Amino acid sequence: MLALDRRHLLIALGAGLIAPSSRAFAQDVSREIGERLAAAERDGKVDGLHVLLVSQHGSLVFEHYGEGHDIAWSQPLGNVVFGPDVLHDLRSVSKSVVGLVYGIALADGKVPPPEAKLYEQFPQYLDLAGQPGRERLTMHHVLSMTLGLEWDEFTYPYGDPRNSENGMENAPDRFRFVLDRPIVREPGTHWTYCGGATALLGRLIARGTGQPLLDYCRRVLFDRLQFGPAEWTKGKDGEPHTASGLRLLPRDLIKIGQLVQAGGVWNGQQIVSPDWVKRITTPVVAISESRSYGYHWYIGNGAAGSPQARRWVGGIGWGGQNLTVIPQDDLVVVIHCGNYGKPIEQQIAVNRAVITDVVMPSFV
Repeated sequence: MLALDRRHLLIALGAGLIAPSSRAFAQDVSREIGERLAAAERDGKVDGLHVLLVSQHGSLVFEHYGEGHDIAWSQPLGNVVFGPDVLHDLRSVSKSVVGLVYGIALADGKVPPPEAKLYEQFPQYLDLAGQPGRERLTMHHVLSMTLGLEWDEFTYPYGDPRNSENGMENAPDRFRFVLDRPIVREPGTHWTYCGGATALLGRLIARGTGQPLLDYCRRVLFDRLQFGPAEWTKGKDGEPHTASGLRLLPRDLIKIGQLVQAGGVWNGQQIVSPDWVKRITTPVVAISESRSYGYHWYIGNGAAGSPQARRWVGGIGWGGQNLTVIPQDDLVVVIHCGNYGKPIEQQIAVNRAVITDVVMPSFV
């Protein structure tokens, strides 16, 4: 048998085309990652890690489940022993799933296209639509979070009513709350993290399809990828926490990354239009020098902080939830943590350590 580099070996392994002796090499990859993970845990670099999954060329090459305290949105779950059959919060990785599903609904003619006027989609709020400047807002601004509306999820912690997401949750009408925010910037010029934008997308999906958001996601995406159980937590008004309430099995979240990496194709079927996959993962607005935003998906210049230059796309959620797709290596990484109450800098440091110190050395 001809010698294979690691990339082609894993392709052949996933296809069942190589001998057991070569399979041992792929097992070495898993062992290497496991050893580095154990060292990082001993060094305190990855505190709070619940789950780590790594997939290359569509096949799982590493799978780790831990134990720790967890929360389902705002409901404490106590100490949880995680495993393949245990749901985990996605938090704001939910936004990226919604952005993907919006494209399926768009192809079905159920939701307005990016160029459609925003307030025309909510005729029940005519008093808002008539206010100066709001006629400029489109679905493109919603999808890219460039609405220019006043919104702040960073100054005050989640749970504080002054946090805009909590303000939306506490409002008698969450959609009016979002659409009534003052315009403070020129639309399309600045990215402002906004769970309210995702709430609008979820409402339009549900209204246009005639199905609750979770039911539609099951029918057009989850069932087609053979997902297990899934939940979408709801607010006091019965509306889903569209921006942050999705709970999936880790192996099912990694399928989302694999689907995007494959251009929307799953088992030979086109689940999401390749044009939409390209659109959601193409930069619309810069967040920083190293990170941009597409349509509810992040795009980075380096693999989540890796010194090796790698373009990545993915979703990021509070507490250390992370879905990272690295196209150059056909690699997908899922990270779940329970660091909800820790500073954002600490959450980022843990995720960066998992990617750069634990995972990437086996693939570069």
